[in-house]
Amino acid sequence: MKKNLRNILTLALGFATVIATAQSWDADSRTRVDMGGDNDQFTTDQRTSLGVSWGGNGWGINVSGNHNYNLGTAGSSMSWNEAYATTDLMGYASVAVGRQALDYGSGAIMGSNDWASNPNTHDGGVFAIDNDMLGLDLGVYKNNAGDGVDEGTTNYFVNASKSDGDWSMNLLYLSNEDESTAMGLDIGYAMMGGDLDLDVSYNTASDGDDSTDDMDMMSIGATYNVNDDMSVSATRTTYGEGGFSQAGSNMGGADSWNTHGNMGYLGANDEDMAFGVSYSMGDFNLGVSMHTVSNEAAAEDRKVTEANFGYTMSDNASVSIKYATDSADIDASGDDDKYMWLTLSVTP
Repeated sequence: MKKNLRNILTLALGFATVIATAQSWDADSRTRVDMGGDNDQFTTDQRTSLGVSWGGNGWGINVSGNHNYNLGTAGSSMSWNEAYATTDLMGYASVAVGRQALDYGSGAIMGSNDWASNPNTHDGGVFAIDNDMLGLDLGVYKNNAGDGVDEGTTNYFVNASKSDGDWSMNLLYLSNEDESTAMGLDIGYAMMGGDLDLDVSYNTASDGDDSTDDMDMMSIGATYNVNDDMSVSATRTTYGEGGFSQAGSNMGGADSWNTHGNMGYLGANDEDMAFGVSYSMGDFNLGVSMHTVSNEAAAEDRKVTEANFGYTMSDNASVSIKYATDSADIDASGDDDKYMWLTLSVTP
């Protein structure tokens, strides 16, 4: 007991020293209760994140870390989340080098996955040019354990983004030394004075020169803003014969509900028709969406329902409930899978 107390005091002193010398800092505490199954699971995970930064004229250093604690098993772990330096190049571009989280486009190829206890980060560098004509990011990084793939593989990517008036575009191209490639194109357009938003996303990937390994997925969606508080949406997502999946993204595999908080990637030749509605009233917000996943080779359709409820208690605290049912029966229980999470977030 004395040893644990000593370690806690040492860490607290270290954090206090870091914060005192930093020019800016941010922190958040997230407590999530998993009430899945028959709503009797009650596994509680607590993640505290702390980020600090130092900087001067044209340069900066950013460091952040996570502390995870499981109240059910008393398991505790600490890890570095980001540690990178940035510098400005004569006002025309910037360079960021070190371990950093990268989010581009829809996140189907590269994303930070903030749902997880330890979000995705990458060890490498990004050269970014941002001007009125085009936003251009050039990057190189090596996979780490958080990517879910072999460590040490060198990856290269180019991301181009542009927005003008009612439309926006983002194009991401990724390749690595193993000759695998991936490309994602996302286009958005606002119509009817912003009342109707149209979105198209197309992602493709290939594992080397073998065409049988080609993967692709395409999503077409529309959102109608009924008023300032309410919107309705419809989306159709289709997968090709090779399916589609990428490690280190905002979507996961069969256990994606627990690892990413969403349905994750679907299977080859799957088609998902989704309809949703969202409503906000002051500090309250509510969202419901229903998915029907069909496949000619499947005996029956997969039905998924998601519901989200959130309440902002103050400028520093919010609480949310996420509930989902999935007829895929991933846990082989013979019944629809049920997931529910209660999340309390606190920021200073």
